[in-house]
Amino acid sequence: MDVASSLAIITLAALIHSSFQLSVSVLTLLSGHSIIAKHSQAKVARLTTSFVIGVGVMTILLLSFVSIVLLDTMGSKTSDIAWSMACGLLFGVGIAVWLFYYRREKGTVLWIPRPIASYLNNRAKATKDSSESFGLGLTSVISELIFIIAPIIISALVLVQLDAGWQLVGIGIYAVVSMLPLVIVWVLIGSGHKLSDIQKWRETNKYFMQFVAGSGLLILGFYTYVTEVIGSTIGGI
Repeated sequence: MDVASSLAIITLAALIHSSFQLSVSVLTLLSGHSIIAKHSQAKVARLTTSFVIGVGVMTILLLSFVSIVLLDTMGSKTSDIAWSMACGLLFGVGIAVWLFYYRREKGTVLWIPRPIASYLNNRAKATKDSSESFGLGLTSVISELIFIIAPIIISALVLVQLDAGWQLVGIGIYAVVSMLPLVIVWVLIGSGHKLSDIQKWRETNKYFMQFVAGSGLLILGFYTYVTEVIGSTIGGI
């Protein structure tokens, strides 16, 4: 796989990651609780900025950690079995996202275990300083690992085949692209847009985002399987 194709796969995986909504949900909760508590606009900005940084740091750490584990266990040459297993994970998570990502009720309640949802809500309500907000950002990424692990693994498999310099570029691309919706919401909140308007848009378009995320996982799985498993098999004949 050449560098351009590798970066294209990483970018698509990051776009799929960006369509998941837990971090955005926690950011709106954090902002809402801060506004209700009558914090100053400057303090709300500090809390939300620390949260976004926390999400970015954990995303980079997760992708880097998975890449290191794969590199240590398999080396820079990924086997067809590993690619097939990763594609199977993409297919499975894609179908799960289609069926289960949002709960069948009003609002934008996500399909994550209720204890985790309650914990995030309580932590968002109790967060009063930047360090707590940063930790909340870290936790929000981990809490959605069941969904984001598929694009992270496929990106890691691509990364381990690149030279060191391009690996850093790939990690940077993944981090930036995966955080685009979160950054957009952060900017909207910071510029004074009403949370109710943001939430209304999210609720109106939630099933479209669910369809896009699930379809993206299936498309990425199919493309990767064709290029890396079938392509290598044909090339070896």
